Amino acid sequence: MRRNENIANLTSGYLFPEIAKRRKLFAAAHPDAKIISLGIGNTTEPLTPKVWGAMERYAAALGTKEGYNGYGDDSAGFPELRKKIAEVLYNNILSWDEVYISDGAKCDVGRIQQLFGSNVTVVVQDPAYPVYVDGSVMVGAAGSAKENGFGYNGIIYMPCTANNGFFPDDLTCIPENSVVYFCSPNNPTGAVATKEQLTKLVQAVRVKKSVIIFDAAYSAFIRNTDLPRSIFEIEGARECAIEINSFSKPIGFTGVRLGWTVIPRELVYEDGSPVSRSWERLINTVFNGASNIAQAGGLASLSLEGQKETRELTDYYLENARLIRDTLLSGSFSATGVEVYGGDNAPYIWARFPERKSWDIFDKILTECHVVCTPGVGFGPAGENYIRFSAFGHHEDVQEACARLAKLSLN
Repeated sequence: MRRNENIANLTSGYLFPEIAKRRKLFAAAHPDAKIISLGIGNTTEPLTPKVWGAMERYAAALGTKEGYNGYGDDSAGFPELRKKIAEVLYNNILSWDEVYISDGAKCDVGRIQQLFGSNVTVVVQDPAYPVYVDGSVMVGAAGSAKENGFGYNGIIYMPCTANNGFFPDDLTCIPENSVVYFCSPNNPTGAVATKEQLTKLVQAVRVKKSVIIFDAAYSAFIRNTDLPRSIFEIEGARECAIEINSFSKPIGFTGVRLGWTVIPRELVYEDGSPVSRSWERLINTVFNGASNIAQAGGLASLSLEGQKETRELTDYYLENARLIRDTLLSGSFSATGVEVYGGDNAPYIWARFPERKSWDIFDKILTECHVVCTPGVGFGPAGENYIRFSAFGHHEDVQEACARLAKLSLN
């Protein structure tokens, strides 16, 4: 049996398992060290009462003849949940039947490429969440793309750095028949695109008859009301965009798993057939729908009380982000020219350590501070010299991590 050559073209290891490996080796060599993670974006706080209460009641009902149910009528999810998402999170700027419930944003990112096949060009922000690139390579969408030490050939990288305000300088690099991955608030940089910037993106993609895959998984952390939370706030986006979102970070469902994808009716292939019809066919074939219990929790989070709890939970993590950001803007960090971005409308802080390799800084922080972060180069070539700090953690652990970081010697 021959190996799928697309799988063979992937880099040797995914970023986060490599981080876990290094952490494990350090812990084995230093068993008394209390390691604090500011690395992976994994939520830490308990589910809120409104959410876990709804899940508890739903689970209990499954133990009765009257309350038991199995598969839904289709894989798109509870109609009441789809309607509530359209109403509460999108202010009814889209129709509820354009919302498709899933088992998480990452899962949908992995599935979405199948809608367009391998004969497309893939365009990504650089740096970017690794799944956009790896998922594309796995389905052959980047042709014979192979890792070349600075990303993959066959994939177009749009540098998004401090020099250009974390938005691509040149959108003319987007070719026709391409899939453009864009994330705002961005993981890893924490940057949030403005309405003007997203308007330029939508206009450029429409001209090239391409499609945007817009990852809005961190939109609940946006506090600046002038910044768009959805690509569909932009005129023309319904003709060229798909939006993917998640309950993972706003309500702590990283392990529970629940998300959604929006595919507007106006989005069609060149033959005029709706993209949504292909998505429905795909998910009904490979996916039996998100957990009923998880959907009950997601629905509860969209009530007035649930939304209040969500706001409090996201505020909790944003306070962590502020603590980390303030630490990195002071002391030896400031004196040695460390640049700090993000952390205000997103739960990630993106810090540049001039002339230092990302993995070297990762190892130094782990060794001297016993703190785990994420090397920026793992998100793409433009991430070299950067470190991503995650605000997901208990307050007391983040405070302790900041106290240790404040003592880090950068000489």
